[in-house]
Amino acid sequence: MGAMKALIQRALKGSVRVDGEVIGEIGPGLVILLGVTHEDSEKQVDFLVNKIANLRLFSGDSSEFDTSVLDEKKEVLVVSQFTLYGSCNKGRRPDFGEAARPEKAEPLYELFIKKMREAGLSVATGRFGADMKVELVNDGPVTILIENLKAESG
Repeated sequence: MGAMKALIQRALKGSVRVDGEVIGEIGPGLVILLGVTHEDSEKQVDFLVNKIANLRLFSGDSSEFDTSVLDEKKEVLVVSQFTLYGSCNKGRRPDFGEAARPEKAEPLYELFIKKMREAGLSVATGRFGADMKVELVNDGPVTILIENLKAESG
C-alpha cells in the first residue's frame, strides 16, 4: 500500500536556492514538500494532484477556507523531501528506510510536477537530490500534511 506524502504550506512567497542561486520562486500560493515511498505509483500522484489542486486553503472574498490554489490562480513550488519518511522511533538518528530510492522517487516527483502543470497550475521546482535552501513566508500559518493512504481504493 503506497503512502505518498505532501506537506503543503500556504505561502505569501517561496523560493529554493542551490549553491546560492535561486532555481525556483513563487509569489502567493503553495509550497509543497513531496515525499515518495517504495510502493507509490501513478495512482498516488493522480490522487495528490487532484486533492491539492482543489483543496480549499484560500479565503477568496471571505474569511473562510473556500477557494483552491486553482480557483485563485496562485503559484506552486514543489520540493522533493525524502525526510518526510524519517522515522525517529529507534535511537537518535532518523531512519529513512521508508523513503523510495532516487531511481523510483525521481520519476514520480517529475510526474507530479507534470500533472500539476497539466491541471492548469504555474509550478516552480527545486532540484531533485540537491542540497537545497528553501525559504517561505507561511501565510496564516497554514500547514497541512496529506498522506495518500486511500488512493488504492479509488
